[in-house]
Amino acid sequence: MSVEHLHAVPHLTTALSGPLYDIESHLLTCQAKIETWLRSEWLKTPAPFYASVDLRNAGFKLAPVDTNLFPAGFNNLNPAFIPLCIQAVQSAIEHSCPAAAKVLIIPESHTRNQFYLESVLTLQDIFHKAGFEVRIGSLSEDLEENQQISLPSGHQLVLEPVQRQADRISVNGFDPCVVILNNDLSSGRPEILEGLAQEILPPLGMGWGNRLKSAHFAEYRKVANEFAAMAELDPWFIDPLFRNCGEINFMKREGENCLRKNVDRLLTDIQKKYNEHGIDKPPFVIVKADAGTYGMGIMTVHSADEVVELNRKQRTRMSASKGGQSVNKVIMQEGVYTFETWGKDLAVAEPVVYMIDHFVVGGFYRVHTSRSANENLNAPGMYFEPLAFAETCNSPDSSKAPDADPNRFYAYGVIARLALLAAAREYASTR
Repeated sequence: MSVEHLHAVPHLTTALSGPLYDIESHLLTCQAKIETWLRSEWLKTPAPFYASVDLRNAGFKLAPVDTNLFPAGFNNLNPAFIPLCIQAVQSAIEHSCPAAAKVLIIPESHTRNQFYLESVLTLQDIFHKAGFEVRIGSLSEDLEENQQISLPSGHQLVLEPVQRQADRISVNGFDPCVVILNNDLSSGRPEILEGLAQEILPPLGMGWGNRLKSAHFAEYRKVANEFAAMAELDPWFIDPLFRNCGEINFMKREGENCLRKNVDRLLTDIQKKYNEHGIDKPPFVIVKADAGTYGMGIMTVHSADEVVELNRKQRTRMSASKGGQSVNKVIMQEGVYTFETWGKDLAVAEPVVYMIDHFVVGGFYRVHTSRSANENLNAPGMYFEPLAFAETCNSPDSSKAPDADPNRFYAYGVIARLALLAAAREYASTR
């Protein structure tokens, strides 16, 4: 891959970049203040072990739309990021288990997804280079002996069946000090992991069996308000509005009135902010499952009527998420346009920022050639382009324009860390 390609940056529609240019300028001006504030917050509430945050850059708004505490795209990072990842892993393990020497990674059980397994292999390599013995233990009930999988990269991944004895788990006699969870527990908390003497990072309570996006974004709202007060900006520029309902059943059409009412109110609230800031675009709402990942159970709506006029195929799609889990709660979130495009085809793109401990360690662009600026990009047909901010995401250059590479990426890193802080508080509130 050429140097030019690695350092390519998506095009941001210049006609729509005015207010965001102002936000970025403001963040650069406040850099020392921001870093001091974040440092004090991490002392109060330590960061989760790792996370990835999906951002949307609308030109007039830069906000997180999803925070994943079990990131699954380490293989999409620019290889230049690996030294950052190694240092951050060493720091994170020292905080939680200073004497740790052996690490067991527990991945998802879908072994047919080779792109995901490439991510697990990259994660294993990061731990190995950080000075740990590391193995990969599968919770799959079908796995009775070691399984060696050949990956597209030409490397081999070895999955080993997890065994439990008393309050410890191991693989083939390998007894880890720390268990690193890379399984989002959408199907619930596995009994084999309950009550372990070993440290589990992130803890079981942060899996999708316990967590709700609405709870996360409620914490994020508080963080955004505090940050905005400190940095003296309108919190709406960095915070997507949202609402949520009680129980929903798309197939039985139960909870429709609540859905319609909340979508209507949310569209009204977004329009008020658009009017306030002179934004001449139609507002939209993203309706998605209140728990889970993998871009399932998501739809874009521009009017309240759309949520009650779904056909059977659309209802079926909205009623189930990853692993066939039924969707009975949804979050209605302000749709944030993405006005970043990639390549000569001007494919829509959104940044995904990766963090280990409280450090930004890299990221990539999620790109989709057949989706538009108001749609979810986490869908079949997406591909990834590495972000070029290995050195510059934490070191903005005040001599350059706010939308120059290092400075735009600094803004991404700030907003992603606010989402990480919200996740840290989310966990602290449940302990």
